[in-house]
Amino acid sequence: MTVRNHAWSDPATFADLGTIPGSRIHELSEGRLRHPVRVLINRAVVEHDIALVVGPVLPHEVVGISGGNKYFFPGVAGQEIIDLTHWLGALITSAEIIGTTAVTPVRALIDEAAALIPAQRLAFSVVGAAGSLDLHSISFGDTISSWVSAAEVCAATHVTHLDAPVRRVLSLVPTMYDDIWTGAKGFDKVESVVADGGEVILYAPHITELSAMHPEIARIGYHCRDYFVKQWDRFEHHHWGVLAHSTHLRGAGTYDAETGVERLRVDVTLATGIPEQVCRTAGLGYLDPATVDVAAFEADPDTLVVPRAGEMLFRLR
Repeated sequence: MTVRNHAWSDPATFADLGTIPGSRIHELSEGRLRHPVRVLINRAVVEHDIALVVGPVLPHEVVGISGGNKYFFPGVAGQEIIDLTHWLGALITSAEIIGTTAVTPVRALIDEAAALIPAQRLAFSVVGAAGSLDLHSISFGDTISSWVSAAEVCAATHVTHLDAPVRRVLSLVPTMYDDIWTGAKGFDKVESVVADGGEVILYAPHITELSAMHPEIARIGYHCRDYFVKQWDRFEHHHWGVLAHSTHLRGAGTYDAETGVERLRVDVTLATGIPEQVCRTAGLGYLDPATVDVAAFEADPDTLVVPRAGEMLFRLR
């Protein structure tokens, strides 16, 4: 066995599979985008007869439910299609797309790109047991049929339904997430169950930075989708994946271009090792993690405390 790192910044890493034209992107995105995309993928995928995916299937804020061909695009793909798929997901919004078992526009775009791979595409689509590191199921087959099977299992085992919205969520972010870029899943998975005007607190004393790989997020800040859409000339030159991440953590809201007023549905507060000024400048609230009493939050009837935040998706019935 040879283990290779995906050297995404080295042009020699990639094979060029062609370009999906803007007209086709317009169809796949259901009219949201008309932007051609060059399909680059790690050349190891096309230099072998069989491309075998082994990876987990979980509710996902960009594509709906992860897995399948997503491990090619954006998994080992070039920056252009990474940005396009993430921004398309942001245009739909995380709250609408996450946990969807159907073929979302993002999934359709990913499958379109994967169809250009000459190798036979197979997958072990793995669903872990909720709340543990144990195995729940494995589905095997081509990358589409095995994903369909695993996605149904995922939707039945990794979604918790509440009867009514909650005022506050305290997400206990696991140490495997070492920055807010990844720890934002503690918001993605609970946004839908928070009442209007409510709050999500990300409790992660171990996290000390917003993003190790994308420091520009500190300058852009965290905003709702319409903040970017209604000022597109100002933001289109940024990596669209960074803009998408911004919307994922800030959630639903509106932006009035004439007044410059942004109204956000819920508050997002960081109880982390990130300094207060960094949080405030990025448009997020701050709470000293040393003052967080988890037991007191658990005793509060208005608060939902979520252990291992980012794993289980919470939805309203």
